[in-house]
Amino acid sequence: MLRAALLACLSTGPALSCETALMLSIDVSGSIDAGEYQLQTGGLAAALADPEIADALVRGQVALAVVQWSGTEEQALVLPWQRMLAPDDVTRFAARAAVVPRAFRGSDTAVGQGLRFATARFAAVPDCRRKVIDISGDGQENAGFTDAAARGEAMAAGLTINAIAIEEPGQAFPISAYYRKRIVTPDGFVVSVRGLQDYPETLRRKLLRELTKTLG
Repeated sequence: MLRAALLACLSTGPALSCETALMLSIDVSGSIDAGEYQLQTGGLAAALADPEIADALVRGQVALAVVQWSGTEEQALVLPWQRMLAPDDVTRFAARAAVVPRAFRGSDTAVGQGLRFATARFAAVPDCRRKVIDISGDGQENAGFTDAAARGEAMAAGLTINAIAIEEPGQAFPISAYYRKRIVTPDGFVVSVRGLQDYPETLRRKLLRELTKTLG
């Protein structure tokens, strides 16, 4: 009996565990209008529906969640943590992401408070090997002024911070430079997008980079 039970366990292989907990942290401050908000949510849903991304999410048993942030007292967990254990889980999460209501309107850009709120949410997924905040935004911090401290707290908690910097048309990259200097962690990276029309494809490439990095 004992030998049979042992052989049964060995034949099933090791239990899958959560490779990555990925928090998608979306800027909904006053500089993001209704159309741009829809591009962000629709872009997220489209990226999650991409077959390559969906496969990576399931293979890594990834935990996903979505936060929206704006001013100093305006942060909300709009989609709680969900494990991507099967393709249907990814499909359902993408459908919810496409229609999630906007939590805040017309307020400041408190990047640091948004990071602190996101960091605290990882207590719910302690078993995930990697913990990543994927922040997107189109402005530098103009309220709260805790961005550097919040990044340090995230690093101390073992988190990686990556970013999508949404830039205005032109040659300069001020938001990218701000995120690179003040927000992303040393093991993180910044990608830049000119206006939110290019956001969906940029997010898709960014998620592939984040997910395939660990899965090979």
